[in-house]
Amino acid sequence: MQKILKLQKNIVPELLEVLEKRYNILRTIYYNQPIGRRILANQLNLGERIVRTEINFLKNQNLIEINTPGMSVTKEGENILENLNEFIHEIKGLSDLEKEIEEKLGIGKVIIVPGDVQYDATILKELGKAAANYTKNIIKSNDIVALTGGGTIREMVEHFPTIHNLNNILVLPARGGMGKKVENQANTLAAKLASKLNGNYKMLHVPENLSEEILETLAQQKDIKDVLDSINKSNVIIYGIGSAEKMARKRGLSENQIEKLIKLGAIGEALGSYFNSDSNVVYISPTIGINLEEIDKKTKLIAVAGGSNKGESILSVDLRGSNKVLVTDEGAAEKIKEILKNKR
Repeated sequence: MQKILKLQKNIVPELLEVLEKRYNILRTIYYNQPIGRRILANQLNLGERIVRTEINFLKNQNLIEINTPGMSVTKEGENILENLNEFIHEIKGLSDLEKEIEEKLGIGKVIIVPGDVQYDATILKELGKAAANYTKNIIKSNDIVALTGGGTIREMVEHFPTIHNLNNILVLPARGGMGKKVENQANTLAAKLASKLNGNYKMLHVPENLSEEILETLAQQKDIKDVLDSINKSNVIIYGIGSAEKMARKRGLSENQIEKLIKLGAIGEALGSYFNSDSNVVYISPTIGINLEEIDKKTKLIAVAGGSNKGESILSVDLRGSNKVLVTDEGAAEKIKEILKNKR
C-alpha cells in the first residue's frame, strides 16, 4: 500500500487532497450532526461556496442527508468513514511517525489520530474514540481501572462501547478533587465507565489543596482508605496531560504557587505531578490518590492528550517504559518530533 500511496502523491497529489478534504467534512458532520452549512464552514475554516460544492457531492453519493435541523451522516457514510480511517492514517505517514516517537521516547506504544485539536475541536472526539478502542482490548476480568477527570477522558468514556464478556471489573477515580464541571469529574466518569464495563465503582470525594495534616487524617478514614487501597492496586490507569500553568489554575493554586512552579521550570502536568523539560517531577499537588512515582511497572498507563499547543507539555511528562501508551493527535506528534529534532 505504501508504494501505491507514494505513486499517487507524486503523480496525482490533488486526488489525495480532495479525499482528505471530503473525509474531514464527513467526519465533522458525523460528530456534530445535525449541523448547518455555515457552522460547518466555520468549523473547517473553509469558504461556504467550497463547502456547498462538497456537500452536494456527498449528498449525491448518499453519504449525507439534509433535513430541517441540518446535515447528518447516513449509514453508508458511517461505513465509508470507518473504512477511510486507516487509509488516511497511511496517507499522512502516521504509522512511521508513531514508530519514530516510540523509539525516541522509549515508550511502549504511540497511537496518532489525524488532525490537530488546537484548530479543530472535532479531533477531541477522535482522540477519545482511539483511546476507547485501545483500552477495551486490554482490560481483562478482575482488573481495577483508575482514571482522571477532564474533557479528553470524558470523550474516551463517551466512545467506550458497552462490554458484557468481562467480570468483576472495578473502576475508580485516580485522584481526589471536586472540579467545577460535574460531567468532567473523575468520580462521574468512573461511574459511567463502570456501567459500560458491567462493573462496580467507588468514589473519592476529596477537595483540592487541603493541608497535608488534613489529607493525612482523611487518608486514615475507613471509607477513603478502602478506596485508596484499591487505587494502588490498579492494573490500568487512564489519564490526561495538561499545561502546568493551566492545570495549576484549574486546581486552584495561588498566584504565589503558580509563580513558584514557573520558576521551577514546570511545563506539563499529569496525575497531579508537574514536570520540567527534563521530565523530572518538580511539584506534586496536595491531594489523595495515585502517585506516579509509586505505580507498579506492570500497570498499564494510558496517556490521552492532543493539540500542537500541548506538544511541549506532553513531551515533558515521563513516558518512558514498555507499560506506557500515548494516544495523541497529528498536531501534537509533529510538535514533539520538532522539539526532539531541535534538542538533538
